[in-house]
Amino acid sequence: MSSEIRPALVFVIALTLITGLLYPLAMTGIAGVTFPARASGSLVNAGGQVIGSELIGQTFASDRYFHGRPSATTTADPNNSTKTVPAPYNAANSSGSNLGPSNATLIDRVKEDLAKLQAENSGVPIPIDLVTTSGSGLDPHISPEAALFQVPVSQRLAK
Repeated sequence: MSSEIRPALVFVIALTLITGLLYPLAMTGIAGVTFPARASGSLVNAGGQVIGSELIGQTFASDRYFHGRPSATTTADPNNSTKTVPAPYNAANSSGSNLGPSNATLIDRVKEDLAKLQAENSGVPIPIDLVTTSGSGLDPHISPEAALFQVPVSQRLAK
């Protein structure tokens, strides 16, 4: 029996080292040399200070910025550890919401987002990516239709 267990254990340990340690380290090193900006997170610098990433959405308070996709990320509720609260674009907690189309929380959020967007630009169909989250909950990218939706009507008519 030990003649069967020993090779199996050696094989598991060897594969664990190769696929769990050596391969990821090699790929990380190659990526760091080949694509240094991408490998470090596609960080955006302004005045020598990191202000964000090209790959992670952010919440903007000013109307001069486009609305990004809604974020699905959450964090533990500080008042009740069994619940979560929204934490928009929390890169430490990347995940989708896993809320189905019949979930009341999702329906209420989408209705609220639709009402805000209709108030900003009534009479124009709202692109779906302005009210739906991405799979990671962090995606900042919007469609050209979502960008055009946010351009004031007077500027669209002038073109």
